[in-house]
Order: sequence, then C-alpha cells, then structure tokens
Amino acid sequence: MTAVRPALAARFPEVMSATPGRTRQTTGPSAFDLVARPAPPPKPPPPGAHDEVSQPGHTAGRTRYPRPVTSHHPAFPPPPGARAYPLRTSRGEFAVVDSSPKPGAQVRGVVLMLPGFTGSKEDFRLLHEPLAERGYRLVAVDGRGQHESEGPLDDESAYAQRELARDVLAQAEALGGPVHLVGHSLGGQIARAAVLLDHSPFVSFTLVSSGPAEISVSQQQRVKLLRDALAVMSMAEVWEAIQAMGPPEEVGGPARGLGDQDQLRRRWLGHSPAQLLATGRQLCTEPDRVAELAAVPLPFHVLSGAHDDTWPVAILDDMALRLDAHRTVITGAEHSPNADRPLPTAHALADFWDGLGQGGFRADPGTA
Repeated sequence: MTAVRPALAARFPEVMSATPGRTRQTTGPSAFDLVARPAPPPKPPPPGAHDEVSQPGHTAGRTRYPRPVTSHHPAFPPPPGARAYPLRTSRGEFAVVDSSPKPGAQVRGVVLMLPGFTGSKEDFRLLHEPLAERGYRLVAVDGRGQHESEGPLDDESAYAQRELARDVLAQAEALGGPVHLVGHSLGGQIARAAVLLDHSPFVSFTLVSSGPAEISVSQQQRVKLLRDALAVMSMAEVWEAIQAMGPPEEVGGPARGLGDQDQLRRRWLGHSPAQLLATGRQLCTEPDRVAELAAVPLPFHVLSGAHDDTWPVAILDDMALRLDAHRTVITGAEHSPNADRPLPTAHALADFWDGLGQGGFRADPGTA
C-alpha cells in the first residue's frame, strides 16, 4: 500500500494525518477511516482455492479470482438441498444458488432474490431451507459483476441501472415463468427498475431494506470514500485497509457477512471495481420513483429490520403507505434481516406470498 500513500494523502488528508491505530469518527464508521494504519500481511488462500490472477485488459495491480462458479472449491458451498450453477439467459450467464421445495411440501411458487451493494447471492443462504419447507423454490443470483457472475472490470456503462434491470428480466424469463421478485437494498432499486420496464414476469415485488430514493447522507459519505479509494488502490489493498480497521462486527461493509474472512475476501475480490463504482453512484443519486411503482398492478411488500442507517425505518414506513404495500418490521434486525433474523424473515415472506392466493395482503403493517 505504500505506493498509493501519496495519492491517498492528497485525497484523505485527515485520515492520513490521524493518530496511528485510532479511528477518525465522522458521521459513521467507514472502511477507509484507518487507511493510515499499517495493514496486516494478506492471509493465504484456503486449501484448494484459486490463486488471484490479473484479468486481460484490466488496470495493472487490480486482481480478482478467475471464474469460480464452475470451481471444485467454491468460496461458499451451497446450503443443504441447494445447488450452485450458472443460469443461462439471453443476456449471458449469472451465478445462482437454487433450492427446490422440500419433498412433500405443496409447491407454491418461484422466488428470485437480488443482493445488495458489495453483497452476493450467499446473503440469502439462511432463507433457502425455511422457504423450501413452505413450498417455495428460491433462486438467489449474483448480478453482473458481483462475486461469481462475470462482468467488465473497467467499463461502468455495463452497469447502468437500465442494463442491470434488463438482466433481471432475462433471469426471470430463464426461470420459466412468473416469479416473486425480492431485492435487498441496492438489489431492491435494480428490481424496481426491472418492474418499471416490464412487470409481466413477476407475481409480486418485495423490497427488503430498500428505500424510495438515494441512501442517507452518512452512507453516501462511505460510498464516496470507497469510490475514491478504488481510484488509487487495488481491490486487494482495499480489503487490507478494511481488515486493518478492526473486528468485522464493528467495521461492517464487505468484511461482515455470512462466512469466514477467507470466504468474504474471495467474494470481495470477485466483484468488478466498475460494478462497485457504477452502482455506488446510483445509490447516491437514485430519484424517488415510488409514484411510478405504485401505478404498477402488482402486490408490494416492504420488509426491513427495526433499525436501519441506510434508509431510516420511518422513510420505509412512508414508502409502504405510498405503495399501499404490506409492511413487515423484523424485530432485532437491522439492514440485513435475511442474515440477522432469517427465520422470521423467511416466515414473513412466505406468509405474504401465501396470502396473495387468499385475496392478497395490502397495507396492514406487521411485526415479526
């Protein structure tokens, strides 16, 4: 990281002049508040893992893992009863984890889930079994340039929201019929764009911790720090800076998730920098399109934790009212109820979908 210190000092003078080993607190913790702290040596990859390789035509110094979706040593083994494979669509292949209803369960439908910023399909791994027990096939997908789905490393135009929305429509088509669409955080805004392009492939639309417009000011500052750091650091160097901050449960971001640090590191390195830059910009500039969405003839569900720094819960409450949507608040959960409290989250999702066959859920709020 020494090679990038002059550039970082120019961009982050307060960080680089901070007392070594201490965090400079602003409006919230950031993955780059401790760039000045010496980073630990990188951990060796787990046995059987692929070595990092430079991608042809990519900026020197930035690395990512080669296509792991066909690897014999995936970063995250699929949960019991599920399989990981590349879903072939009219817009290319996308890495998915796919689980079928449990034997003996009444088959109720197919669910397509989209992850959030810096996340992946593995963020939904604890939902597969409880939804399978309720009769739902769950297909969780890595979007273009996320984790195990390929995408350009330098071309941000490939990640324009309209392009990502078209990917979602192609994924739904490849699954063979109308699906329940679920988007977490950034995934919710991409899913919304897909619904506004064409709602016909969807039975319902659930927004999980995904708000009406741009993210909060404190989170915009974090995204800007990430974008500035990616301009002068490799993905591996950024990961080292995140690790230097402290325990993952305190740092948050890509260092926190359903997996150990080797798995989460491999996931981070699998992301395209261009995808992070483009979608980070979208999160900071997204307009309010709730009125457009409310005009779409679909049943809506707004689900969140009881606390959220990205979109305050009061804003999500208001959005649900504007959409005439069913509302669920998962007690004891924050921005990722699918990871914080997966069982109540799965039950709330299945209850909503089950209710659509009985006249449908609307704006009556619920707590799980």
